[in-house]
Amino acid sequence: MSSSAQIPACGVVIIGGGIMGCSIAFELARRGYVPLVLDKGPGPGAGSTSASSAIIRFNYSTPDSVKLAWESAHMWSRWAEVLGVTDDLGMARFVRTGLLVLDSPATPLRKVQQLFDDVGVPYEALSTADLHERYPSLDLGRYYPPKPVADDAFWEDNHGELIAYLNPDAGFVDDPALAAHNLMVAATAAGATFLFHTEVVGINRFDARVTGVRLSTGELVACPIVVNAAGPHSSKVNAMAGLAADRRITTRALRQEVDVLPAPQGFTIDDGGVMVTDSDLGTYFRPHLGGTIITGGVEPECDTLEWIDDADQFNDMPTAEVWEAQTTRVARRLPDIGVPVRPTGIAALYDVSSDWVPIYDRSDLDGLYLAIGTSGNQFKNAPMVGPIMADIITACEAGRDHDADPVSVMCPITGNVINLGHFSRTRPLHNTTNSVLG
Repeated sequence: MSSSAQIPACGVVIIGGGIMGCSIAFELARRGYVPLVLDKGPGPGAGSTSASSAIIRFNYSTPDSVKLAWESAHMWSRWAEVLGVTDDLGMARFVRTGLLVLDSPATPLRKVQQLFDDVGVPYEALSTADLHERYPSLDLGRYYPPKPVADDAFWEDNHGELIAYLNPDAGFVDDPALAAHNLMVAATAAGATFLFHTEVVGINRFDARVTGVRLSTGELVACPIVVNAAGPHSSKVNAMAGLAADRRITTRALRQEVDVLPAPQGFTIDDGGVMVTDSDLGTYFRPHLGGTIITGGVEPECDTLEWIDDADQFNDMPTAEVWEAQTTRVARRLPDIGVPVRPTGIAALYDVSSDWVPIYDRSDLDGLYLAIGTSGNQFKNAPMVGPIMADIITACEAGRDHDADPVSVMCPITGNVINLGHFSRTRPLHNTTNSVLG
């Protein structure tokens, strides 16, 4: 729906029509709220969502993050059933490939395996001999720490060989933008409205309570509840509301690139190619459509991160420098891969929190809620973000002090309990990988 339509009455304004905003709208509409989603882009998932690698994995640094990802994976595997609608454009598809996680001091295997044991996530520990037998095209050398590819030390001989574990139930979603569209269709059927090409430029408030939003057209949208799901623009929306920018947990936009390469034998979708997380060299890659793989970085310390002050102004084309770094690292792990001369891929923005754990919470302004710091490692959790935000909103609007008495959520499929205080804006910094791996 475009902004030329009359703005309807609503009970909740959601700023952002990416996968998160669409999920929140769907769940709130199911619970009887009347959501209005506003996004200045052309359609659902047109921003960071469409650029997501859409990997569905469970290897996080903290128990509640693992629980959230494990429950969400079950929802992706029964996507049409969860939404209860048929999208004329088709339904996004979960492709189960498995995820191979290579050992590294940055992501020690036993720490994550203990979390898997506690949560109930299946995995298989693989020895070096197992890896040689199953994945003969992988170079199993240990090269840690990751180094710039221009550094002579990058080409030094390995110092031993790797072990790994395999999550057989991991995979990826074949079309992340379509997944957002699926959620929009389901939310609309439940009573939500979406307005695109519609920019929010201000948050209205009276004393300590939000009262609505202002649009670039000058129109006012009165509403007692507003949700910031604006992705890389989240810090800008918080500033509109007058929220402090000096908290322990804040969000920033980070430019990242994803590159596309021809898949070597054994790593295409058709021949059972597995996804690989390789913190030893500082990269990841997964099978993609059309006989290719896609690859990106995991923020190794040797790389300079490109933080963006204005999320509307950044280079959205791949660069030769990042292309060379990422493809050379993959080629070291996959010696048989062919690397094209010209960069092929995309550049987009992550919305990154101070510890790479998202904020799912209320804010310091009553009626304003936060689903931010999500892009990069939270696409996989979108099916559950709607329910957890709806639980927080419902509890807070009923008078619960979520800061002092955090809401917990029972996962209906896996039976795990998630303490949503884990995602609080006031939390201490979590001990994480400080990377997209979370």
